[in-house]
Amino acid sequence: MISLKRVYEKPDRKDGFRILVDRLWPRGISKEKGKIDLWLKEIAPSDGLRKWFGHVPEKFAEFRKKYNIELEEKSELIKKIKQLEKEKKTVTLLYSARDGRFNNAVVLKEALK
Repeated sequence: MISLKRVYEKPDRKDGFRILVDRLWPRGISKEKGKIDLWLKEIAPSDGLRKWFGHVPEKFAEFRKKYNIELEEKSELIKKIKQLEKEKKTVTLLYSARDGRFNNAVVLKEALK
């Protein structure tokens, strides 16, 4: 099972293996406080795409298309997450965006299905 959670929310044992999928480390969160098992910044959108999107909901459809193109080149990282899901049973993709519907973790979760 793959779930999503904002890194600023309280960690829970039900989260399983916690992977931070943002390119930038979240402000005010230590690895210990965030209970982050793995920081997979390489899976995050490119810096240019991240800045272009800027978490503007109206740009999300185009962001999804462009990020999916980038994800095609990151098949080894996709396999790594799927393998962790098999091993750990539950993987939680952590993101720092305020909006839970329009962020890279949402697109990544879709790509993992």
